[in-house]
Amino acid sequence: MHKLTVTEMNRLTAQEFSQAEKVPLVVVLDNVRSQHNVGSVFRTADAFLIEKIILCGCCCCPPNQEIHKTALGAELTVKWEYYENTINAVSKLHDDGYIVLAVEQVEESTMLNSLILDKQKKYAIVLGHEVFGVRQEVVDASDGCVEIPQYGTKHSLNVSVAAGVVMYKMSEELRKNKSSK
Repeated sequence: MHKLTVTEMNRLTAQEFSQAEKVPLVVVLDNVRSQHNVGSVFRTADAFLIEKIILCGCCCCPPNQEIHKTALGAELTVKWEYYENTINAVSKLHDDGYIVLAVEQVEESTMLNSLILDKQKKYAIVLGHEVFGVRQEVVDASDGCVEIPQYGTKHSLNVSVAAGVVMYKMSEELRKNKSSK
């Protein structure tokens, strides 16, 4: 087994990435305070060709050296916007035809492994603060909640890890749906 070199991976250039068709998925960060977590979300969004990231509240925005440490330049390829208020971002997403799902543990949440996506729709996921999660008012403004099944003694994941799990599952589902149209 041969470990691939960077050139053997045939990665997209920044120009090719900007022109590539994106997965109709937007990631909203509701007051994520760690610049490293924000950078990780950028890097993962780049990996899965996510449409864009919306940073809200106390989230730090690029350009920022601490974001760059974990994003490794993905903050330059993934489109992003900033909203002071997450509710305004959710409202704009609704106006633009997105189904907004908070990633949170709530009554009657949909387990991620049971989530069925409509191939005709666009989606946004909201991830929250490292300690407090997605604020209740944002949960209330969302169309539903998705929960990642967990089986151990801890019932939480780092926000960047949760973002990666949900982005992977939803982007694969949306790609599968797209190819079966």
